[in-house]
Amino acid sequence: MKEEIIIAGFGGQGVLSMGKILAYSAVMQGKEVTWMPSYGPEMRGGTANVTVIISDERISSPIVHEYDTVIVLNQQSLDKFEHSVKKGGVLIYDPNGISHKPTRKDIRVYSIEATSESAKKGNTRVFNMVVLGGYLKVKPIVSLDSVDKGLRKSLPERLHHTIPANREAIRQGMELVKEEHV
Repeated sequence: MKEEIIIAGFGGQGVLSMGKILAYSAVMQGKEVTWMPSYGPEMRGGTANVTVIISDERISSPIVHEYDTVIVLNQQSLDKFEHSVKKGGVLIYDPNGISHKPTRKDIRVYSIEATSESAKKGNTRVFNMVVLGGYLKVKPIVSLDSVDKGLRKSLPERLHHTIPANREAIRQGMELVKEEHV
């Protein structure tokens, strides 16, 4: 098993944190992992993405040009990375702020209303966990037990009280994600 993923959006959306939690979750399951962030100098509002590779075997290089899964959280990221999904791969996106939907017909496309759902719940900080839940529904490459362990490992101890809310957001994302037919 080898899964190559890129998560892309604006800084402040939790893109890097989502990748970090996914990476730690895979480590907790004994998988080989790389986590490679890329972001501009802005703290919020600039572009950010993270490449995560999860494998049963050693990973020879963290550099990837085509991905099994692309998760995009804004139009700029969709425009930049839609062509990078491997044929037969998966693209997941939040339709909030997307003016031109994905158009490829040789991939599976899923949408997840993470922005509106986390706003409805009054907790926009769990937006990225809603998206992570959607991804794990489509591609259950790590167990929810491992995600709990990944949250504990990646969040500072002072934020461990947020783990139940993050866990609930992941479950919501699993229910919200839906396949689109392009």
